[in-house]
Amino acid sequence: MTETDLRQFVDPELRPLLDRYGPSALDATSLAEARAKRQPPPGMKDDLPVRTEIGLIPGMPGDPDVRVLVIAPEAASATPRPAILHIHGGGFVMGNPDSMAAALRQWVLKLDCAIVSVDYRLAPEHPFPAPLEDCYAALVWMAGKAADLNIDPKRIGVAGESAGGGLAAGIALLTRQRGGPALAFQSLQYPMLDDRTVLSTPDIPGCGAFLWTPEMNVFGWESYLGSPPGGEGISPFAAPARAASLNDLPPTYIGVGSIDLFLREDLAYAMRLMQAGVPLELEIFPGAFHAFELEPRANVTIRSSDRRLDAMRRAMASPQAD
Repeated sequence: MTETDLRQFVDPELRPLLDRYGPSALDATSLAEARAKRQPPPGMKDDLPVRTEIGLIPGMPGDPDVRVLVIAPEAASATPRPAILHIHGGGFVMGNPDSMAAALRQWVLKLDCAIVSVDYRLAPEHPFPAPLEDCYAALVWMAGKAADLNIDPKRIGVAGESAGGGLAAGIALLTRQRGGPALAFQSLQYPMLDDRTVLSTPDIPGCGAFLWTPEMNVFGWESYLGSPPGGEGISPFAAPARAASLNDLPPTYIGVGSIDLFLREDLAYAMRLMQAGVPLELEIFPGAFHAFELEPRANVTIRSSDRRLDAMRRAMASPQAD
């Protein structure tokens, strides 16, 4: 079927996004241009009572400092707030926290929380484990500076989209393995979890046809791993779906579209989490392709945002986190 034919499976309110973005492609020759397009437009401002500060925090031993955005309500709080370690998407090869700043500023008001968003090093220049170690450094820093940040170290969660969702899942596994800061939750939005997806062909009509295709997936994973994806010996901290055990992970939210390339790997991960006794909320959004939230006015995007925020709100207020 042609791309035109496959559009019948797309939510009608999301089709204008496809017109704006055009055919999806990403490789070594187009990466610089794709990165440039990911830069937030200049002059973006709002009148929200929220402060956003840019800082450098220590990386893990032997690693460079890590740039972060620290976002919090301007209003003082008599008690420590919950907090979110946020990890942006971009196929491991592009993106930055600034592109999500407008949305994250909304989050801190709606959730009355603080957010630290990580400007982790990108592949292919910095393959695994560099991006993951940058994110872990931010988690360690948040927990260590909890008093200065006025956050509750028992109510820190991790959230990410796409590759950021994969990194978030990797952080949950890594801090469990290292005995690091405990997480109150993980919020994984269409997470990129399994390099072995490159070995399969989508069998759901429209799945993987838009915005993040199988060809782009190969490039993203190959860049991140520094080797061909799908083979033996891949670390579960790089591809969380390869983890032997998902026991003792924090309550989890997973949201994914019905025609997202990652649908099957996300459903498989969700099933394994439930089998491990991890509290799980799973949402599948009909007619939604990868990164559908780039169309903010679509009702499916609004529903997705509401469900995700509600899950984080409840997780951060949960008695288990206190």
